[in-house]
Amino acid sequence: MLTSPVPSQSQTGLIPWSALGRLIRLENQTGTLLLLLPTLWALVLAERGLPSIRLLLIFSAGAFLMRSAGVILNDLADRSIDRHVARTKSRPLASGELSPRHALLLLGALLITAGGLVLQLNRLTLLLAPIAIALAALYPFAKRVIHVPQAALGIAFGWGVVMAWAAIRNRIDPPAWCIFGATVAWAVAYDTIYALQDSEDDRRIGVKSAALFFGSRTWLAVGTALALMLILLSTAGRMAHIGWAYYGVLLGVGMFFVRQAGQLRRAIEPMQAFRMFQAHIWVGAAVLAGLLAGFLV
Repeated sequence: MLTSPVPSQSQTGLIPWSALGRLIRLENQTGTLLLLLPTLWALVLAERGLPSIRLLLIFSAGAFLMRSAGVILNDLADRSIDRHVARTKSRPLASGELSPRHALLLLGALLITAGGLVLQLNRLTLLLAPIAIALAALYPFAKRVIHVPQAALGIAFGWGVVMAWAAIRNRIDPPAWCIFGATVAWAVAYDTIYALQDSEDDRRIGVKSAALFFGSRTWLAVGTALALMLILLSTAGRMAHIGWAYYGVLLGVGMFFVRQAGQLRRAIEPMQAFRMFQAHIWVGAAVLAGLLAGFLV
């Protein structure tokens, strides 16, 4: 007896909630934290201590929404590439499980919600918000144009720093630009480590990547970016006249960076690269703790 095939979710009109959750990496919020943490650095430094609960909630929710929007934009732009990369070929858009229409509808909902949050802030922050959207939209195409697309990611992530500072001070002071630069340098470092997972696939497909561009000197490039990050964070601290505890934390973070750069001098397996990348969440949290200690201790 013949049986008819089971209709897909798109055929039955059901909303593919599971695929939408995987599209925005709901089960893995590493990217959200890496976007949020520099924003929290800026809030604490601009406030010279704990910012208001209201701003913490707005920027935390905003980080989740914008990171989710960013990965949708990335997957829409890269779905034809992702099909040829072992790590990404099962993503909902690359595999065909989810249609671009569903992705665009979710993207619109996320951006509208994020816009509602920005409307709660001052006029300067509101004027800066469209730049954040433009940067998020441009990042997916950076790997087609520049050899270090990780810098484009850093600029997109760093713009949250500028908006956070503006939300408190209603202007953008030099320390904000130092934290912005530190965020860019940090993203170049950790995302280059992340890119080591896909080096062989990227080389085969022809996608540009810092891991391919720097090759055997990746350890030096990452180490230099991390050193620049520490210099800029130290400069921001000096401008803000922060206490000694902050610099003690930066010293400890610097020692961790030396260890990671040393690890990169050897061949790195994909899983090890991913663990090294994830460790940067704790780096961001340590810097945040150092900032709070510098003002409150």
